[in-house]
Amino acid sequence: MYKTNGLVKKLMVGAISAGMLVGTAVADKLDDVLQRGEVRCAVVLDFPPMGFRDQNNNPVGMDVDMCADLAAAMGVDYQIVGVTWAERIPALITGRVDVAIASTSDTLERAQTVGFTIPYMVFQFQALLPADSDITTWEDLRDARVGAAVGTTYESEFLAYKEANWGDDSGRYLSFQSENESFLAVSQGQVDAVIVTDTAAANVIESGRFGDLKLGPVAPFGADVVGMITLRQEYGWINYLNLFINRQVRSGRYEELYSEWIGGQAPSLVTPNVYY
Repeated sequence: MYKTNGLVKKLMVGAISAGMLVGTAVADKLDDVLQRGEVRCAVVLDFPPMGFRDQNNNPVGMDVDMCADLAAAMGVDYQIVGVTWAERIPALITGRVDVAIASTSDTLERAQTVGFTIPYMVFQFQALLPADSDITTWEDLRDARVGAAVGTTYESEFLAYKEANWGDDSGRYLSFQSENESFLAVSQGQVDAVIVTDTAAANVIESGRFGDLKLGPVAPFGADVVGMITLRQEYGWINYLNLFINRQVRSGRYEELYSEWIGGQAPSLVTPNVYY
């Protein structure tokens, strides 16, 4: 063992103290949640079966259960904060919530503002139609009145497709503030079709809440891969959420939730050569 002189000791103590200060300064959202004893999850509550309110006005759905499972894994309570599509990112930035479990498509544009986890769900986009509609193909929407909920990926994807492929069409696009408004609009004949996810369309038809509707053509946009989102600099929190999703799948809990809320076999969350 060697002896250190006084100067070296002072430098070592200073370095340790500085390290402790840095450690305190970089405490992240994971620490905040654990210390608070509650995780606050933003969920879109007019998007059944992922998030909606039951007959007693309680939040339910697959996204709600994912939040409850996250809280249980952390040993904390949870709070569901109902948001619209457009409110998901502002709720994070203003500190109202810790994570949005809200079926958020993992676009590169959004990733400039928020941090994404690995995928936890995959959807297809589909048209929802009145039961007596004669629309049978995607091209039939070219000259139709089509709507979607504002701030959704299917809104932006549809408008991009429309501009790129139907430049000379006579169709009209209408934007709605919520999913429920879009469902009501198509049931009342304000539009000929609305673009939604396949799971939402199937749920709306099964529930009968918006009259006699039917499934329309599937959009040619490809799969809609979604992740949980939080502030982009929260690396420790994102890492924890990634592991949580991984373990939900590995334990069979993910398949259980999918079967309960949607039915059938859960989609693969694997992207070949990317997510294994």
